[in-house]
Amino acid sequence: MTTNNFHRRDDANTAPQSRFPVRELSLLVVLAVAVGAVYLAMGSAYSTRMLVEASCYAILALGLTIQWGYAGQFNAGVMGFVALGGFCAMTFSVPVNPAFWDSPLPGELAKVLGYLAVGIALVFALSRMTRLGVPSWLRTLITVVIGLVVYMVVISELREVTDAIESQMGFIGGFGLPVWVGWVVGGALAGGIGYFIGHVCLGLRSDYLAIATLGIAEIIKAFLKNSDWLTRGTATVSPLPWPVPDPGEVGFTLARALYLSVTAVMILGIFFLLNRAYNAPWGRMIRAIRDNEVSSAAMGKDINRRRLEIFVLGCVLMGLGGAALGSFNSIFDPNGYLPLNHTFLVLVMVILGGPGNNLGTLFGAVAVYIIWIMSEPLALYVMELIAHFGQASFGWELPSNLESRALQARVFVIGLLITVVLRVAPKGLLPEKVKHHD
Repeated sequence: MTTNNFHRRDDANTAPQSRFPVRELSLLVVLAVAVGAVYLAMGSAYSTRMLVEASCYAILALGLTIQWGYAGQFNAGVMGFVALGGFCAMTFSVPVNPAFWDSPLPGELAKVLGYLAVGIALVFALSRMTRLGVPSWLRTLITVVIGLVVYMVVISELREVTDAIESQMGFIGGFGLPVWVGWVVGGALAGGIGYFIGHVCLGLRSDYLAIATLGIAEIIKAFLKNSDWLTRGTATVSPLPWPVPDPGEVGFTLARALYLSVTAVMILGIFFLLNRAYNAPWGRMIRAIRDNEVSSAAMGKDINRRRLEIFVLGCVLMGLGGAALGSFNSIFDPNGYLPLNHTFLVLVMVILGGPGNNLGTLFGAVAVYIIWIMSEPLALYVMELIAHFGQASFGWELPSNLESRALQARVFVIGLLITVVLRVAPKGLLPEKVKHHD
C-alpha cells in the first residue's frame, strides 16, 4: 500500500500540470487556411459576408451548447428563437409608420391587448382556486371554460382591428430606435418565451422536450408568417438598418468588416462570461445535475431552477444571434426561417465542435458554415467538369439545371460530415474538458 501511494504521488508530481494545446492550435490553423483559401477564391466582399453570417451562427451555437452540453437539454426549436430575434430587430429598427399612429387604430389595438391582459390574469387567478377549497376537477373545468371564452372574445376583437390595419395601413411599422435596442429586446423576448416553455417542458424526457420545442418553433413561425398587420407576413420587410455604416455609405467590404467587428466583440464577451460561469461553482453544479440528477437532488440542489436558468440563458443567446443575423440580412421574411438552416445546421456545428466546449463550438460554427456555403460552388465546379468531359468524350448533352443540383449538394455534404464526425469523433473534434479536483 505504501509503495502504491509513493508511486501515485510521484506520478502526480512529475506529470505536467497542463498539456500544450496541439489539437486546438492545429484545428485553428487548418480553419485559418480554409478561410484564406475562400478569400483568394471568392474575393473579400463575399468572404467577409460569409464570416459575418458564421459569427451570428456562432452565437446561436453557443446558446445551444450551453443547453445541450452544459445541462443535457436537447432543444430542437432553435429556429423559433432565431425568428423572435429577427422579429425584434425588425420591429424596433424600421421607421415609424405615422399613418398608423395618427389614426384611431392604436387605441383600438391597445384596448384589445388590455382585454387579453385581463383575461390572462383572470385565468391565472382561477387556476389557483384550490387554495380556497375548490375541488381540483371543478377548478380545471372553470379555468378551461373561462379560458376558451376569453380566447374567442379576444380573437374576435383582434381580427376586426388587424383587418382594418392591413387594409388601411399595410402594417403598424416599427419604432425607429437604434438597432442595438432591437437586439437586446430580441434576446429578452426569446428568454421570456424560453422561461414559459421551460416551466412547461423541462419536466419532460429529453426526446419529448425535443418534440415540444420543435412544435413551439413551428407555432412561432406560423404566427409571424400570418400576422400581416405586425410583420407584413410573406410580403417581407426591408431594408433593415445596420448598427454600422451600410454598404451604400462605405462600400460592401468595409461595411461588412465593420459589422464583423461588432459580432466579434459580442462573441468575445459571451465567450468570456460563459467560460467564467463554466469554471465557477455554478457551472460545476450544472454539470453535476447533468451527469447525476439523483445525487444532485440528494445534496439539496434545486434542479428545476438550475435547469430553467440554463435553458433561458441559451434562449437569450439564440434570440440575440437571430437579431444580429436578421439585421445583417437586411430583410425580415418569416418564410426564410427553416428547420434545416436554423436548427439542424446549428446542431451540426455543436456536434462537430464538441458539446460543452465553447472553443470547440466556435470552431464548429465557422467550419460548418464554410462547408455549408462553399459546398455549392465546389459541387457546381465539379459537375461542370464532369459534364464537359462527358460531352467531349461521349457526346453527352449538357444538363440545364446544374445550379439547382449543386445547391442540393449542401444537404449531402452536411449529412456526410455529421456521419463521419459521429463515427470518428462522437464527442466532437474538441470535446468537453472536465477538470477533476482531487
